[in-house]
Amino acid sequence: MNFLLFNRNTKNKIQQSLGTAKDAFAKSDQTAKDKLLFAFNVTFDVLKSLIYFIVVVFLFLGALGGGIGIGYFAYLVSDTPVPDKQELQNKINDVEQLSTITYAGGEKIADIRSDLIRTNVASDQISPLVKKALISTEDEYFDVHKGIVPKAVIRALVSDATGLGGSSGGSTITQQLVKQQVLTSETSYKRKANEIVLAMRVEKFFSKDEIITSYLNVSPFGRNNKGQNIAGVQEAAKGIFNTTADKLNLPQAAFIAGLPQSPISYSPYLNTGELREDQSLGLERKDQVLYNMYKEGYITKQEYDDAKNYDLTQDFKPSEDVTDNVNGYLYDYTYDQAIKILMPIYYEADGLKTEDLTNNDKLSSKYYDIAARELRRDGYTVQTTIDKTVYEAMQNATANYAGMFIGDYGIETSSVLLDNQTGRIISFIAGRDFNQNKNNHAFTTRRSPGSTIKPILAYAPAIDAGLIGSESKLSNFSRKYKGDDSDKDLMNYSRQPSTGFESARQALKMSDNVPAVELYLELLKVADPKEYYDKMNMTMTDSDFYGVESIAVGGTTKGPTNLEQTNAFATLANKGSYSQGYSIEKITDNNGNIIYQHEVKPVSVFSPATASIMNDMMRDVITSGTGTMSKNTLASMGSGLTNADWVGKTGTSENNGDYWFIASTPKVSLSNWIGYSDAVIPMDAAYGQNNMQLWAYIANAAYEANPALFGITERFTLDPSVIHAEVSDFSGQKLGTAMVEGSTWTVPGKKIESLWAKTGPSATQFRFGMGATDAQYLKTWNDSYVKPKAPAKTTPSSSTNRTNSNVTNNVTEKKDDEDD
Repeated sequence: MNFLLFNRNTKNKIQQSLGTAKDAFAKSDQTAKDKLLFAFNVTFDVLKSLIYFIVVVFLFLGALGGGIGIGYFAYLVSDTPVPDKQELQNKINDVEQLSTITYAGGEKIADIRSDLIRTNVASDQISPLVKKALISTEDEYFDVHKGIVPKAVIRALVSDATGLGGSSGGSTITQQLVKQQVLTSETSYKRKANEIVLAMRVEKFFSKDEIITSYLNVSPFGRNNKGQNIAGVQEAAKGIFNTTADKLNLPQAAFIAGLPQSPISYSPYLNTGELREDQSLGLERKDQVLYNMYKEGYITKQEYDDAKNYDLTQDFKPSEDVTDNVNGYLYDYTYDQAIKILMPIYYEADGLKTEDLTNNDKLSSKYYDIAARELRRDGYTVQTTIDKTVYEAMQNATANYAGMFIGDYGIETSSVLLDNQTGRIISFIAGRDFNQNKNNHAFTTRRSPGSTIKPILAYAPAIDAGLIGSESKLSNFSRKYKGDDSDKDLMNYSRQPSTGFESARQALKMSDNVPAVELYLELLKVADPKEYYDKMNMTMTDSDFYGVESIAVGGTTKGPTNLEQTNAFATLANKGSYSQGYSIEKITDNNGNIIYQHEVKPVSVFSPATASIMNDMMRDVITSGTGTMSKNTLASMGSGLTNADWVGKTGTSENNGDYWFIASTPKVSLSNWIGYSDAVIPMDAAYGQNNMQLWAYIANAAYEANPALFGITERFTLDPSVIHAEVSDFSGQKLGTAMVEGSTWTVPGKKIESLWAKTGPSATQFRFGMGATDAQYLKTWNDSYVKPKAPAKTTPSSSTNRTNSNVTNNVTEKKDDEDD
């Protein structure tokens, strides 16, 4: 009984426990579900709130970014001029206004020729196949957009900003037309913003057919079978396939439509007009255009296959020669100068500075091309500084007399006639025959200046620094260049080694090399000659040359140009003030508005005293030195220029590779150079004299054309600030006494005047000159003594009167009949 009761109670407890456990499990399961549901609801609410927040943030940022973008866009285009329909029509249809280059007096030199061969045609003279090919390849939405495709613009901007996606394009045909005809090709955001605005304006004024016709008439299409650059679909059809734009077949149309993307690369012709050996690039581009036409539904599958398999190379026009229409040295030089003057207008508009282009050939070439394009087509008038009558007279003189003095065309010549005060290039000779040799020897050729460098780089800076006066003594003892172990001496103009000292005036007059080198070495201790060169914009190929002693006698094969040299002599003739040589006086647009006017900006290089002393010394070169042939020739011709006050310098480079002569009156400077054009080849030694004779004939021709240019009644005078000092012609220093090996000796020599720009002469020293060794100085002192002549019929005493008996052993007695 108790057992049964126990079992029943036990069973009830077990069942109760099981029930409790079951309820617990049920309750536990329900709690887990509730927790999961709660967690999910919370997470969902958080994510929903976060998504809402992110959406709001993105909308806000988008609105903010859009507002900023719109504001930035408005800023970029705020100063963009809004052209009217006529202005846009002139631009997009490339209605070229002829530009002209004139002489100083307004006489025409030449109309500026276009480098592009172009023929415009009407819309109905262009095959519809070309238009469809172009649209399918360049602008699939052309028929529906309003000048731009927003998503394409955004894609391009994102690509530019992130650098991802490569070059995504984004320009419609309308934008390309605007970029090509109205704007520059600089890839700045400002230019892109202007492009968008102007493209929409073009779409407002012109129909789609007018736009695509203009594009096909003005776009470059590479080269024709003569190697000429061509633009416009008509010239492409004629020059490539020997047909017209309205008769192009499908593969021809596709080939031409593919050219504008890269005209030169896809062209079948080289710049010589010859067919490329590898024409695959252009043919692959043609196949791509055909596929685009098929994809856009312009042609059927059968037409696509037939055109793709068509042998287009059989249609390429055979190569032909073309006669080059050249205008000569004058046209080429002044045209190039005008382009360089206009370049800053375009690169400064794109936010660039001159220094940005200085060492960037690619960028410089780009803006050169832009300026050249604008010059060719915008109706400019380029007024040069060139005097027509003088220029023609100098060309005729060269043609008539160069053969007489320098022989056949193997030897070239160049001259520059320059106004000393302003730098105006009055006339020039760039070569003997443009058709024989197109090198511009006056403005671009760099050769050794020979001894014409001496006044500019050695003597004038030394006088300017107060290092020497006109009569200061320079060593003329034979020597070698430093570090030269050869047996070759530094030779003088006469090709003979010399001994002794000579004055600066005499050394310059006779163009002796040793004194110039000795002077230059002393100059390097107190001044930097390069500073003078730099002020006159003169160029040396290697700046290290300025520290090399041989540069004082022209020891470089790549020295200054003829213009630079003439400009430097003009600086001395203009009281030491440099005015850079220039050939373009002004440029005006088609309405007569001046867009460029040259301004003379003088730079002080040498003091007026220095310049006037140098002119005084260089006068001796013409009257009694190495340059006498120039004036003698003028006299033999009976030229009025014989009466002019000429100062100047001759120059001969090593091994007679170059001959120079440059001379000035107070008003103008005229140079002449002769030499072989493409290499330094020795010439006959007599050609140095011949060059001066040719110079005289050219000078006389210019004088007869315009006598007033030369100012033959004007004279060079010494500046009031010049120091006139009394010196000994023995030492170039003051008269008096000097210490020689510890003894006092009266300075020998006659009293003469020496001209100084500053400081003046010092008391005579044992080492009174520049260069030479102590032994050479001592010998010079000893050799200077002249024994007094004995009285007539009187037996000389055993003792000899000397200035000081203590120097007896240092003095070598001379014969009684020697002069002082």
